[in-house]
Amino acid sequence: MPRRATPLTPLRIRHASPDAYPLWDGDGLHLILTPAGERHWRLKYYRPDGRENRLALGNLREVSLAQARVACSEARALVRLGRDPGAERIAAKQAARRKAGAAFPTAAAHWLAKKQPEWALATHRKAKYVVDTYLVPKLRHESVATLGSKEANAALDSVAAVAPELARKARQYLNGILEEAVLGGLRDEGRPLLLRRGTRRHQGHIPAATELKQVRALVRAIEAYPTAVTRAALQLAMYTAMRPGVVASARWEDIDATLAEWHVPGDRMKMRHAHIVSLPRQALGVLAAMRPLTEGGEFVFPPLARQTTPHLHRDSLSAALRRMGFQGKHATHGFRGMLRTVARERLDIDPDVLEAQLAHAKRDEVQKAYDRTTFNQARRKAMQGWADFLDGMKA
Repeated sequence: MPRRATPLTPLRIRHASPDAYPLWDGDGLHLILTPAGERHWRLKYYRPDGRENRLALGNLREVSLAQARVACSEARALVRLGRDPGAERIAAKQAARRKAGAAFPTAAAHWLAKKQPEWALATHRKAKYVVDTYLVPKLRHESVATLGSKEANAALDSVAAVAPELARKARQYLNGILEEAVLGGLRDEGRPLLLRRGTRRHQGHIPAATELKQVRALVRAIEAYPTAVTRAALQLAMYTAMRPGVVASARWEDIDATLAEWHVPGDRMKMRHAHIVSLPRQALGVLAAMRPLTEGGEFVFPPLARQTTPHLHRDSLSAALRRMGFQGKHATHGFRGMLRTVARERLDIDPDVLEAQLAHAKRDEVQKAYDRTTFNQARRKAMQGWADFLDGMKA
């Protein structure tokens, strides 16, 4: 029969020499001395399968002899029930990490970080804005593990109430966050959300002015808009039909006024392919007018007051159109639809030329380089004709 250890005392521990360790207290509880001179409590026990194991119970500076004995008794009670205290501790830590990772703000931040390498800069910026501004404040106390349709729909309704043009994107982003949670083991696969009734669905295409009366009203309203930076950005979007995020984040280094071209790198394009935009005389005039306002800065359109972005926020364009009375009639993205429809119908521009200008060319090996297609000269002529047509609408 093994000899029973003499119970430890604080005095014995205090005066123990280094070669006396480990110091045994009984029931497998003992104190070890590390090479660094730290003293730690350990519990020797046998797992349910008969294998020996050691369970850490803390540092002597933080866990007294009495506290170590209590922890030892609790662990021994689990062993008597046929449970492994070491395995249960690991499971508890994993559950705590899972719970922390499942908090909606944490899960949303993880999803945004994972998607960033796959997206264009403007796409990631928009998603981060919608998630951080609308979804996180409403769902900050929720867990992706247990988020229900009622709470999710309430959050989407709040987006639709203040920014209806972003409600569809918010729903898309929320689905992406939850899908990533399922793939990451934070949410069970059998917990789908019913989001169709939770937000007003977008009807038809993105609103765009496509009738001459609408185009004329839009051109005149933009011409009279009082904020110079926003007005110039709207005009560049109108003359080039580039996506609003690309326009708002335009950089001077990408503008070649001599060639009348705007070279947009692939990481700023939706399809991740570099693109060349033909700039008509009117667009070059807009850019020339912005030069004195930027004072040699990186971006063409500086941020407005109280904006935290390094350049004009893309939502400033949408807000301006709403103030001019075009909510539901014409969105910032609608300049693309306006070009595709009106330029085709009124100017008889070849649809392939328009698709090339809109960067809708087929995704093949050719597009890994700049989009210098056979339509380059045709696009230059077409966009000048488009800008002249728009200027005619001011009369």
